Amino acid sequence: MLLENLSWPEVRKLKVANKIVLFPLGSFEQHGHHMPLTTDTDIVTGIARRLEQKRPEKILCLPTLWPGHSTHHLAFPGTLSVSQMPYINLVCEMCRSIVKMGAKKVFLLNGHGGNDIPVRAALRELKTEFPKVQFVFASYWSLAAGTIKKVRESEMGGLGHACEMEASVMLYLHPEKVNMKKARRDGRRKNQDHYRQGDMMMSRPVYFVNEFDEISETGTVGFPDLATAEKGKRFLNGIVDEVLEFVDDFAKW
Repeated sequence: MLLENLSWPEVRKLKVANKIVLFPLGSFEQHGHHMPLTTDTDIVTGIARRLEQKRPEKILCLPTLWPGHSTHHLAFPGTLSVSQMPYINLVCEMCRSIVKMGAKKVFLLNGHGGNDIPVRAALRELKTEFPKVQFVFASYWSLAAGTIKKVRESEMGGLGHACEMEASVMLYLHPEKVNMKKARRDGRRKNQDHYRQGDMMMSRPVYFVNEFDEISETGTVGFPDLATAEKGKRFLNGIVDEVLEFVDDFAKW
């Protein structure tokens, strides 16, 4: 069920407490020379809508929150970012509205890495305020690591930003928005010690912060030249299936 298609009396009649409220989180930020500013929002929206289609009786899906915490991309024109503390407050305010509707289970599905730290902080605040409401947060690539490992062709360093996976999924979802003629490999990946090597599917042993223009001239990190629409279909279908496994499990919590 899509919240945006309902009237307020229809929402009042819903037993929201018996549903999982799915709240997708995106961003509006640069994605290299070959992909649009809406990439993260487009992808997480595509995933969320497919989840709702598979479990319409179980999921109440919200519109994607397109502003994200993208401060590290601001050197690239077009990026629209919410700073960390206001973003924490924004997520909390949205979740307060969700709880007001009667929600007992809220799944924040993330589509942008920069949202990770502030959303975790928001959940800490929300748990204190609403101890009987279950808030869970996950980035789709974390839940779907098995699919991504199976479908990717790139070596470590090939998945990062505007990369093989993101470009493939966008070629499948919105091919009109992608210009593969402009796709170039970029990002620090050679001659790096293991503390600084980066890949979407690899966790560094130490934490540090970079501005994105420090690690990429084009705004890309990874191997977008390996992207295809056929691969994007396999990525997306597998991601949806793996995230759905969690949704079905969360419904039993």
